[in-house]
Amino acid sequence: MIYECAIIGGGPAGLNAALILGRARRSVAIFDNNQPRNAVTHASHGFITRDGVTPAEFRRIALEEVKSYPLVDHLQNEVISVDTTQFGFELVDSAGLHLKARKLILATGVKEIYPDIEGFYPLYGKSLFNCPYCDGWELQDQPLVVVSEYPNLFHTAKLLLNWSEDLVVCTNGKASLSDVHKKHLQSKDIVVMEQPISAFIGPNGQLEHVRFADGTQIPRAGGFITPKFVQSVPFAERLGCGMTASGGIKTDGKGRSAIPGLYIAGDTSYVAPSQVVFAAADGSQTAMSVNMDLTEEDFTNRGSSPMG
Repeated sequence: MIYECAIIGGGPAGLNAALILGRARRSVAIFDNNQPRNAVTHASHGFITRDGVTPAEFRRIALEEVKSYPLVDHLQNEVISVDTTQFGFELVDSAGLHLKARKLILATGVKEIYPDIEGFYPLYGKSLFNCPYCDGWELQDQPLVVVSEYPNLFHTAKLLLNWSEDLVVCTNGKASLSDVHKKHLQSKDIVVMEQPISAFIGPNGQLEHVRFADGTQIPRAGGFITPKFVQSVPFAERLGCGMTASGGIKTDGKGRSAIPGLYIAGDTSYVAPSQVVFAAADGSQTAMSVNMDLTEEDFTNRGSSPMG
């Protein structure tokens, strides 16, 4: 059997793409290794009717809906190789299954690489986060630390003033703020600290102090840290896709990559902002592009009867 579309990735983008294609009566195989990037998240926010839902509950509901469509197969294995063929694509998974598909959606997302700071991971997802829109509400009016080694630090600090005016901005020893930006922040009573951070300190997931390499220590109740984002899997690059400046895979804006038959959905394409609602919407748009392209091919190749 040759599936009309294979989807790699069982996050919001991949699952919503499978839902749309299933409803379009397309045969779909969705590969899902159940290793979501938001596994440490206690609740997802910003998705109407699902604000505050746990990632596990969101996934349960989504799978229940997707599996109700008989042409959608949910395969719980990891894809280890992808190759182009004359009919489309051939995929091999960790169980040794060889599967063929006319079209392929990569919805594999990205990985976050955080600064190597002692004490970070026990606090991550509890009092240290990376997205103000996802978790700023829960930290409102608390003394916060804002850490970034990248030029987005100035923008992030300005943004966080909407949630708290008690901010300490840290560059972790990097030159991520210009002199002009530092003066702007300091004029708003925002403390700027440029020395490297040695540790985040606090019990039971609750940040209490930030310690710097020079021995300085400041009290903080939570904060936001900007990671570096990299692609979770190398398939797109190996197949010859181009990359955007932010690390996403280039598309035409509707999910189509430069490789015929290969589509990109969710964080894999745009990287940030990383929100469930954005990923799900992008999965829907990409699935519609897949269905449109399949429709055009099928219509062109469909046999016709003589008239008369």
